[in-house]
Amino acid sequence: MSNKLHNQSVDNLFDAILTLRNREECYAFFMDVCTMNEIASLSQRYEVAGMLREHRTYLDISEKTGASTATISRVNRSLNYGSDGYQTVWRHLDEKKESSDPS
Repeated sequence: MSNKLHNQSVDNLFDAILTLRNREECYAFFMDVCTMNEIASLSQRYEVAGMLREHRTYLDISEKTGASTATISRVNRSLNYGSDGYQTVWRHLDEKKESSDPS
């Protein structure tokens, strides 16, 4: 993580996010902290990352999400050269799904 980003204020924000217990609490908190456009941008990037993970084309991703090729490229760069944040989330989601799967 960038040293410029890693500071007490960001730690405090992340600690606050980690206290949220469900989707409704997330909606309430993020609607207070972010603008609607910021939330939409974050969710769009997450959707783009998921589609890149599925090896979808930039054209398909752009058509389905409305993301620009610059945004898709930025997300792709994060997937390939970033801090593995997306992969961590996907791994946790897969583990959660497996632990709740009755089979």
